[in-house]
Amino acid sequence: MATEQRPFQLVVFGASGFTGQFVTEEVAREQVDPERSSRLPWAVAGRSREKLQRVLEKAALKLGRPTLSSEVGIIICDIANPASLDEMAKQATVVLNCVGPYRFYGEPVIKACIENGASCIDISGEPQFLELMQLKYHEKAADKGVYIIGSSGFDSIPADLGVIYTRNKMNGTLTAVESFLTIHSGPEGLSIHDGTWKSAIYGFGDQSNLRKLRNASNLKPVPLIGPKLKRRWPVSYCRELKGYSIPFMGSDVSVVKRTQRYLYENLEESPVQYAAYITVGGITSVIKLMFAGLFFLFFVRFGIGRQLLIKFPWFFSFGYFSKQGPTQKQIDAASFTLTFFGQGYSQGIGTDKNKPNIKICTQVKGPEAGYVATPIAMVQAAMTLLNDASDLPEAGGVFTPGAAFSKTKLIDRLNKHGIEFSVISSSEV
Repeated sequence: MATEQRPFQLVVFGASGFTGQFVTEEVAREQVDPERSSRLPWAVAGRSREKLQRVLEKAALKLGRPTLSSEVGIIICDIANPASLDEMAKQATVVLNCVGPYRFYGEPVIKACIENGASCIDISGEPQFLELMQLKYHEKAADKGVYIIGSSGFDSIPADLGVIYTRNKMNGTLTAVESFLTIHSGPEGLSIHDGTWKSAIYGFGDQSNLRKLRNASNLKPVPLIGPKLKRRWPVSYCRELKGYSIPFMGSDVSVVKRTQRYLYENLEESPVQYAAYITVGGITSVIKLMFAGLFFLFFVRFGIGRQLLIKFPWFFSFGYFSKQGPTQKQIDAASFTLTFFGQGYSQGIGTDKNKPNIKICTQVKGPEAGYVATPIAMVQAAMTLLNDASDLPEAGGVFTPGAAFSKTKLIDRLNKHGIEFSVISSSEV
């Protein structure tokens, strides 16, 4: 990483956006963390000085920090003005990029960061963007010694680091993991800002290009250790969690697979098979979600359908997504649990002809996923970049969170900040 002194250790780009304002608050909390032994000079960046000033004033009020605005730098830059992005990157050690959808707005920021020696962290859950950036920029970032780390929010730090945590806690060789995400809400229910909805629409509408990208990359298959992990039905009952589940359509599987490839090819670690699901409760919820899914998959195939999905998120998502996003009450009452069921082999047992003889169950639990856990994960990833340099991959490059942080203290940092990793059970079969 760039070691020369820069005015700001962290710059939050897109600080006045819906998620950016929560990331700004989280950096402000980190700035006064009692465990901090040094200053944390930081700035917010975006197009409008007035909006950025308002975000800082709002954070100051919420955190009881009347002098906050005077402690934080303001950088004016615009995604459409590459020279302004260069100026921002020159002033930062790490840029926290909160401007999405990343398929439209992410690449210019990465380009500016690499060319100007800044590392960059984003919270993209868009596999096509993430995989394309690795293909295009990994070597350039490595040449500059900077780290470009995508999917560092709820997508996909809990899943990616959760698999690594499960592997580290198993007394033997972990070969396969299934994860089940459960979202808990309060009496006022759930709501997600439509920025996430738009990213999903553009992603599913462009699946053919993702397939082409993967075919063009010509990657060798990662070896299969132990029996092949069977896919569950589109709707399946999980006995352990006593509820129905459906496949999780986020970026977790793509990110975990890329991490496992990196760990196998670069660190000679045994690769882990992975599948991700989300629990949906009882049969009524299953039917509701099936209808929403069918609507979505039909409309996303056509240009006019995508326009309708974007224009009426609340209607087409059956109330899960809205242009306003969640209220503070909804955020305060929400939380998540990500449960991992792993299997593998105890030490000395061959993986070729024997059945797996160890099972392990672990959990990652945390506060509301999109606007509390995501900022915590993103900011702690940044603090890890700043403080655990000797434990990062030797050269820079474009990495998944697991590839970048598997040897660092990121899991310890997350545990201290309310995203808790724990072993539920472990047994020989």
